[in-house]
Amino acid sequence: MSVTTAAADQTLCATPLPVLGRDVTVPLVTGGEVTYAALDYAASAPALQRVWDDVAAYAPYYGSVHRGAGYLSQLSTDLFENSRVTVAEFLGCREDDQVVFTRSTTDSLNLLAAALPADCQVFVFETEHHASLLPWRDARVTYLNAPRTPEQAVATLERALADRDPYGPALVCVTGASNVTGELWPVRELAAAAHAHGARIVLDAAQLAPHHPVSISELDVDWVAFSGHKLYAPFGSGVLAGRSDWLKEAEPYLAGGGASRKVARRPKEAGGGVDVEWHDTAARHEAGSPNVIGVYSIASACKALTEAGFDSLVARERELIAKVREGLAEVPAVKVLSLFGDDAPRVGVISFVVEGWNSSHFAAALSAEYGIGVRDGLFCAHPLVRTLLGSDPQTQGECGAPEAAPGEKSLNAIRVSFGAGTPDEHVERFVRAVKELVADGARWNYRTEDGRCVPDTTA
Repeated sequence: MSVTTAAADQTLCATPLPVLGRDVTVPLVTGGEVTYAALDYAASAPALQRVWDDVAAYAPYYGSVHRGAGYLSQLSTDLFENSRVTVAEFLGCREDDQVVFTRSTTDSLNLLAAALPADCQVFVFETEHHASLLPWRDARVTYLNAPRTPEQAVATLERALADRDPYGPALVCVTGASNVTGELWPVRELAAAAHAHGARIVLDAAQLAPHHPVSISELDVDWVAFSGHKLYAPFGSGVLAGRSDWLKEAEPYLAGGGASRKVARRPKEAGGGVDVEWHDTAARHEAGSPNVIGVYSIASACKALTEAGFDSLVARERELIAKVREGLAEVPAVKVLSLFGDDAPRVGVISFVVEGWNSSHFAAALSAEYGIGVRDGLFCAHPLVRTLLGSDPQTQGECGAPEAAPGEKSLNAIRVSFGAGTPDEHVERFVRAVKELVADGARWNYRTEDGRCVPDTTA
């Protein structure tokens, strides 16, 4: 790379990538309006402006996919299949890997769970998001305790795999970056451990892919799953990419048009019914009319992030992470949640609790009084959050936690998350708001409504 190009790249990514909603203003309960600070990227990231523009340019040409001979149908089919190629390149797929389009990470992992060979053993850490913790209901599942170091994670997996039946199929499911702590997991080392013991591994990259490059071939994982809505692409699409053999041998995830290559009636003397020949390509698990807009939006986001350059995106995000962590460290009442410790590499996802505050109340005050959107609760990772908070003497605050059962102490946290579209001002406002709330308290009264803490506007 020439000096001129490198300087241009640094200038390009010194500012956040343009996203939708960056100029939206919201009312404050204390009066006035403020530009909304979207700091809940780990749930759903705002759409990149580039993605929205690409979709808008295509929308007039929208047509049926794999179904028609007309020009728009042919154009849409080409766009759909070219999107598959783009995603494969983005993920560093091997030559014989398949890219299957789904609805989400959850859908992708349920698809893989449905494709497991008979008597497959599954190994999963209790630290996983529910999307990767729960789909394996029909398999023999071993749940592994939360590790406290990356090295312990590898050692725990190696011990569990060494004790398994060595002759049956096995699958390890692991996250790339925690949706609670943001910490990066040792994926390459876990993949090596899995393969050394004859197991396969699937990577939940929902929180990793928006922040770091993900290469199936370099990480040596067997499958990768992620969601478009966390990758700055709206419209409810996801991806399962990786080895094709288990997918080819499995029954179609959904039975219907598109998955079938040939359907024929049986004669009455043969018992009636129908004979079906299913596709052995990705189409086998993509029955029905596909979400071409969603698929194209994922491909557009993949291109946008690649062109922006992950090196620059990662460097800028590290600066934002440092601002947040340094600011929170200045507030003694704040405890940041972590498995691997302060020095562990992480993405822009940070969860914490505030002494003396119910987390639902704190998050509501951030929103109503400062125009800051964060997440509170257990983040669809209940075992992990309960492990991290289980020893804390949390008491019920003036606003109830939606996840707390009657009589149960409040074990919920606050999560702030950000990424390529986050302006510096948003994280600076967040840090300032945390300090003010802890020092001075909320300026408004709040009450519980339908399990949520909301501003009390009845007075």
